[in-house]
Amino acid sequence: MNVERTKKKDLYYTGDHEWIDYQGSVAYMGICLFKLIGFKQVQEIRFNDASGFKKKGEVIASLKYNDYNISVHMPVDGKILQVNEKLQNGNPNFLLDCAESSGWIALIAPTLPHERYDLIHPKKYKFKAK
Repeated sequence: MNVERTKKKDLYYTGDHEWIDYQGSVAYMGICLFKLIGFKQVQEIRFNDASGFKKKGEVIASLKYNDYNISVHMPVDGKILQVNEKLQNGNPNFLLDCAESSGWIALIAPTLPHERYDLIHPKKYKFKAK
């Protein structure tokens, strides 16, 4: 599946500093730059079973730099359709430069693509990248 992320954003954040950008019936999701504070590089990214249905809050991946470990959580209930090939092909450091733009982690199919319950609107999210 090859769906391109459009410029128009329907972007929301979680309380654990992940973001979700709805694109109709699918959505891109990733982590906020704020969550990467302290990382000089991403030494490793591990995906938990990246297939099938995932519940909101379930850990789908983890990033490592020295003693830092960050868990990436599913922002909503849904199915992971694809993970970002740049991450799978051994170049996870691009997340440090573009975590909140082209640095998406996964393309997902939210169970309820029009539901925004418990997500934070961009105007209310206080840790946006400048």
